[in-house]
Amino acid sequence: MQTVANILVGLVAALHVYILVLEMFLWERKPGRGLHGFDPEMARATAPLAANQGLYNGFLAAGLVWGLIAADPTGFRVQVFFLCCVVVAGVYGAATANRRILFAQALPGAIALAAVLLAR
Repeated sequence: MQTVANILVGLVAALHVYILVLEMFLWERKPGRGLHGFDPEMARATAPLAANQGLYNGFLAAGLVWGLIAADPTGFRVQVFFLCCVVVAGVYGAATANRRILFAQALPGAIALAAVLLAR
């Protein structure tokens, strides 16, 4: 079960690296604009906000990677903390921005969190 948990944590970290790239570097290009259906003008106007969000996603990914490489009990605690952050951010994003965030961010984080807790 520990291997499954580690794979799921790694996938959630990779997801947040992908979000970082979309929001920080591709926001004004087709992949970033397509995320929210923005035209070029709206993407340009919101790019600083998106980059800020992307940076936060990068911190979530970094924390999850730290949790994977740190020895226990630190690694376990760090994984639980950052996965809880992912879930809370996903729920908040779904409530305030777009309901899809619940399934794209919070659900994978919750599944990984459950796996980490069950592997303990």
